[in-house]
Amino acid sequence: MASSISANKAELLAIANSVASEKMIDKAIVIEAMEEAIQKAARARYGNENDIRAKLDPQTGDLRLWRVVEVVEEVDDYFKQVNLEQAKKLQADAKVGDYIVDPLPPVDLGRIDAQSAKQVIFQKVRDAERERQFEEFKDRAGEVITGVIKSVEFGHVIVNLGRAEGVIRRDQQIPREAARPGERIRALITKVERNNRGPQIFLSRAHPDFMKKLFAQEVPEIYDGIITIQAAARDPGSRAKIGVISRDSSIDPVGACVGMKGSRVQAVVQELQGEKIDIIPWSEDTATFVVNALQPATVSRVVLDEDDGRIEVVVPDDQLSLAIGRRGQNVRLASQLTGHQIDIMTEEEASEKRTKEFAERSKMFEEELDVDETLSQLLVAEGFAELEEVAYVELAELATIEGFDEELAEELQSRAIEALERRDAAYRAERQALGVEDALAEIPHLTEAMLVTLGKAGITTLDDLADLATDELIAKKREAPRRRQAPTDGPRLRSDRPKPEDKGGVLGEYGLTEEQGNEIIMAARAHWFEDEEPASEEAAHADSEQ
Repeated sequence: MASSISANKAELLAIANSVASEKMIDKAIVIEAMEEAIQKAARARYGNENDIRAKLDPQTGDLRLWRVVEVVEEVDDYFKQVNLEQAKKLQADAKVGDYIVDPLPPVDLGRIDAQSAKQVIFQKVRDAERERQFEEFKDRAGEVITGVIKSVEFGHVIVNLGRAEGVIRRDQQIPREAARPGERIRALITKVERNNRGPQIFLSRAHPDFMKKLFAQEVPEIYDGIITIQAAARDPGSRAKIGVISRDSSIDPVGACVGMKGSRVQAVVQELQGEKIDIIPWSEDTATFVVNALQPATVSRVVLDEDDGRIEVVVPDDQLSLAIGRRGQNVRLASQLTGHQIDIMTEEEASEKRTKEFAERSKMFEEELDVDETLSQLLVAEGFAELEEVAYVELAELATIEGFDEELAEELQSRAIEALERRDAAYRAERQALGVEDALAEIPHLTEAMLVTLGKAGITTLDDLADLATDELIAKKREAPRRRQAPTDGPRLRSDRPKPEDKGGVLGEYGLTEEQGNEIIMAARAHWFEDEEPASEEAAHADSEQ
């Protein structure tokens, strides 16, 4: 390195060209690094207190070295200042306040100085290389890239991408897939981050988008946009489902993805280490899409619960195991694919549930409205499930029920309203007994029943409610899909062990929307800001008096 700093012109330029080409960075950056290294070495030789500059001509290789000094009347710093008399010897027209150049002879660097200069150049080049890598990959998230496995460290696969390195973390690998150094591998770029050690390029072979990109490479119709993969769900290395749709009615999206004798889908399956892929037609109709997503099981009936985002699917008894799948895999993938929680039940279970709900609702109407069993069953048969529905439905709609007239409809509505008032009065008394502040009753969207629930959870003041996050208030309880009973005579696997119950938000059972939850929380916090206003007004008044 000592010879490279004090080398001739041709050698300096050759070094700059070689480093720029090898590291694939701009030659000007290498020249700048060499200048900085020479400056550092020269300061070490002439004194670090001096303001020494170096300039290397990128065309000719000429190296100039000089010291910058300020012209002053009285010198305080002999390293960076000169008086006017000395300055005129260097520059005839120099005057006080000017900065002039004092040329220096080239330095002959020793071993220590050369090593220091080498470190400066390497650091500068390394920083430039990292910046180049980040700029090259920062906008490539979502692309599939091919690399060579460099090593496996603590279960993470390090991949050589040519101009950079990426990492496939353990949770983003296909289970049981062997990673051998030197083998080529394809993966999806999921994220590119900048840090002190250079850009971090995160790769994945387990992401659903990786499978979608592979299909785009194998199926020309997907690449051209004629066929679209609307949804995808994966259990990496085991099974996957994709929902496809075609813009051209003459092209079968499922057949196009499968290919002649399954050639197209098999190419993807091989890349995913034998992962079985179900290709199903996507539909805007949720019920139809759910039926397709649960293939190969046969579905008898689908019941949508849009408020809770859940779907009840009824299947024949002999299709239950097929619909649920091994360890719940089929219904889990179908839930991910459709974006809805799916509950599987048999015809017998569905019948029992309907009978139970019918009896409970009939009993409730019979008691609350003080009507006979026949009348209460008529209301349930017409789809009424809550007192609120009877109380606030259009009178004409209620009167159209067979056997009803306008007078009976008015009487039923009147009784329903009275029943709701009695219920609210009971809730109000219970709420007051729990010590819930009346101020909470003024908050929009909160009913007396909700206030009782809050009181039982220990939330009795505005501050208690204001301290909650929206999710803590309204998040719905999530239930795992039904699965086949694990065998009792064998060992319990980790997936069979009971998991902690997800209790959801305090008011999760009431079906409040996120917007309503935000309004409730902000209304509870309003008094915080009201308390600040008088203080700010007093401070402003005090300032004006001063």
